[in-house]
Amino acid sequence: MTTGQAGAPAFHPEERAGLAVLPPRLAFVDIETTGARPDIDAITEIGIIRVEAGVETGRWQSLIHPGRPIPPLLVRLIGISDAMVANAPVFAELADTVAEQLRGCVFAAHNARFDYAFLRRAFATLGRKFNPPVLCTLRVARALYPGYHRYGLDALIARHGLDCAARHRAMGDAEVLWRFLQMTARDFPAETLAKALAKAGKPLSCHDRRLA
Repeated sequence: MTTGQAGAPAFHPEERAGLAVLPPRLAFVDIETTGARPDIDAITEIGIIRVEAGVETGRWQSLIHPGRPIPPLLVRLIGISDAMVANAPVFAELADTVAEQLRGCVFAAHNARFDYAFLRRAFATLGRKFNPPVLCTLRVARALYPGYHRYGLDALIARHGLDCAARHRAMGDAEVLWRFLQMTARDFPAETLAKALAKAGKPLSCHDRRLA
């Protein structure tokens, strides 16, 4: 489990105008799991980057013991093994910290229904509600860059030349989402970005288990 703080970067004037239309407090979230179904699978890692008024204010990440074996296919794809999570805390031990990290923030994730559904399920098993406002960066990408066949994270990284220090790891993927929104703030007029954000913040179905 790690935490960190980040200082205020220098922005281009155009980027600053775009960032001004973002929700005042954002939490970019990515999770890794044992599979695609919140009802039978579990979280193995979570990464959160907090942004306030367009400035990163902190980050937190932790491996999580899922309480079940991680399938070999996902071990190869993601790189998280049973040995890595053997001594990690279970979600119940981290729930208060996760809730505090997300408190007062818009929950921003790529194909947000996936991350949202897993966290909602994890909190529900503890008898706790989880219902933050949501911003789906996949929907932002579709609104601002129409006409492409794929909008998954790999497609965005390749198409826009986004840096990713650790693909398929929670913090690495969360960093890509923050960089993507910074890029859109620089490349689009504030009014255009605001309209895309409005579309991307509509309610999500927690029962849609499709992956981007």
